Amino acid sequence: MTSTDPADGRTADLTCSAKGCQATAAAEIRWNNPKIHTPDRRKSWLACPDHVAHLTSFLSSRGFWRETVDLGRRPDA
Repeated sequence: MTSTDPADGRTADLTCSAKGCQATAAAEIRWNNPKIHTPDRRKSWLACPDHVAHLTSFLSSRGFWRETVDLGRRPDA
């Protein structure tokens, strides 16, 4: 999957954030660490279909997960 940068029209490949994975991302997992981030701050990891559950579970077990967004349905995609 590619995304167009609205600032210059270039496209960028969206690759899964799982260690060693080079698959195309299908979801954005938004999270924050409440010990160091303000409540409204969101960090993002990208995930392919095979790693969405694993990365979400990893973040959830630490209390960091906030939401998962399907990249195909994002209004800004």
